[in-house]
Amino acid sequence: MFAKFSLGQVVHHREMGYRGVIVDVDPMFLGDAQTALHAVGDEPLDRPWYHVLGDGKEHVTYVSENSLHADASGEPVTHPSLMLFFKAHEGDHYVPRRIAN
Repeated sequence: MFAKFSLGQVVHHREMGYRGVIVDVDPMFLGDAQTALHAVGDEPLDRPWYHVLGDGKEHVTYVSENSLHADASGEPVTHPSLMLFFKAHEGDHYVPRRIAN
């Protein structure tokens, strides 16, 4: 299964109303049992799940693909960990930092 969103893409959470930027993608739900009790509900476990830095927040959320849509505002995201993952903001996405092998 292919992920609809990519690293550095700015997204909007459909139900919670916040914007954020994707920092990691899991091909399916890989959270622990505690996360499943709080986050899953009716969301499919066999579709991609995303780690998202929430705009104006200090934590990372774990969100199902069904709960997100692309954010077309072009506005940057504010998060204290942003520069750990990305080196620049270019329009509708962030440019990931290269990871050394």
